[in-house]
Amino acid sequence: HVQLVESGGGSVRAGGSLTLYCAASRFFACMGWFRQAPGKEREGVANILSAGSTTYADSVKGRFTISKDNAENTLHLQMNSLKPEDTAMYYCATVVAWQACAIARQYNYWGQGTQVTVS
Repeated sequence: HVQLVESGGGSVRAGGSLTLYCAASRFFACMGWFRQAPGKEREGVANILSAGSTTYADSVKGRFTISKDNAENTLHLQMNSLKPEDTAMYYCATVVAWQACAIARQYNYWGQGTQVTVS
């Protein structure tokens, strides 16, 4: 059984920063951060392959940075220059098949989420 536990969410003023953490019992080929705001569909924020290559949603490029610590099995999301539209529940997830890295519904394991509120 794979467990993912997010932390680091909170409330911050626009322009501020937060770092999200995801502790995992294990990661697979691709790890990703997703978010879902009330009344909106879940969207991909960023993902990182086990080899280290990263992909970002256009809305967060230049502001967010995804990284991982293989030794600690942790995934991070550094979020800078936060905007009110970044307000959402943020989830980390991992998928077995690297080909499915960009497809949220293909992810096999999900955390419970951590709330980010930007005012």
